[in-house]
Amino acid sequence: MNRVDGRTALISGGARGIGAAVAQCLIQGGARVILGDVLEAEGRRTAEALTAAGGQAVYLRLDVTRETDWQAAVEFARSRFGGLDILVNNAGIALGAGTEELTLEDWRRIEAVNVDGVFLGTKTCLTLLREGAQRWAGGSAIVNLSSIYGLVGSEGVSAYCMTKGAVRLYTKSTALEFARRGYRVRVNSVHPGHIETDMGRRGLSRIIERGQAKDEAGARKVMYALYPLGRMGKPEEVANAIAFLASDDASFITGSELAVDGGYTAQ
Repeated sequence: MNRVDGRTALISGGARGIGAAVAQCLIQGGARVILGDVLEAEGRRTAEALTAAGGQAVYLRLDVTRETDWQAAVEFARSRFGGLDILVNNAGIALGAGTEELTLEDWRRIEAVNVDGVFLGTKTCLTLLREGAQRWAGGSAIVNLSSIYGLVGSEGVSAYCMTKGAVRLYTKSTALEFARRGYRVRVNSVHPGHIETDMGRRGLSRIIERGQAKDEAGARKVMYALYPLGRMGKPEEVANAIAFLASDDASFITGSELAVDGGYTAQ
């Protein structure tokens, strides 16, 4: 199940958190991975650890807001591995501020990473993905990281909700476009809830800042109460969903949205 033997995957934001978990999961499924990130020290450590464990992983500096960085990543994938079969648009940032507190600079910064980054990755990698699609029964795959807040709103994170909603519909539009054109490049989105990563744990800090809890233990009680399964998610649980969508097991799935959220959006 979820085998991706012989494939090459590019993961933006691959240095840590969900991105690093995706890299490990895809390697376990037989893939080679390129970790694209602006966090050079962490990216190199992650790549070295995955390689030491027997995988094929390389770090590449990638600022997802820069088209030239994406072009360099495509050339690297072609020269190092002969092409590209899987793109995971994972890089993202969150700003905890309401509309009245947000500056235009803040707005443009989160939009540049969370929306422009997905567009640039998709556009720039498409040629290689189309070429790679001919090698696999299920074609090539793009998996975009949205969020539960791309499905429902939340107070205090309006800019983040805007960007993740954009990713959701951009995913559907490109899925239709590529399918109708016969590209054999499937595009799906994954919508995590709060996950045990640095970003997810910042949600706990905001609970304390809003006076809903005095400490992390109290904040966790508040957070867990939001989820029918009664906990936050683990990075590997999101990674498993991404690996499925990237594999031939999902060969008839495109334009879909997969919530990995402990039941949050089912309420």
